[in-house]
Amino acid sequence: MTQVGGIQLGLEQTVVEWKPIIKPVIESKVNEFLEMGYTMATSEDLWACLEQKVWGGNPTKKLHEIVQDIFHLSPDIYMSYLTLHAFQDDTDLMASIAALTELGEEKAGK
Repeated sequence: MTQVGGIQLGLEQTVVEWKPIIKPVIESKVNEFLEMGYTMATSEDLWACLEQKVWGGNPTKKLHEIVQDIFHLSPDIYMSYLTLHAFQDDTDLMASIAALTELGEEKAGK
């Protein structure tokens, strides 16, 4: 197989295995979103969005497929992920508050 920059072209690996190599691509996409006015864009959120919304986990892919997925990620998909993630965090927060409230009520009743 042909190699470019020490990377075998056509090689398939899981997206997590490719992650260290594609960091510059992720940072490029984050910078694109920042320039578009999405001031809270981070590489961690972008990666999590790709895992959940685009790849559905940790599939095996070729390097060029992963780069294409990153560059084709739309702001709509990213914002949808962030919105859903924010609602999930709120649900977890509310569950924690409810648990603490119940614990406080139990202690007060003793």
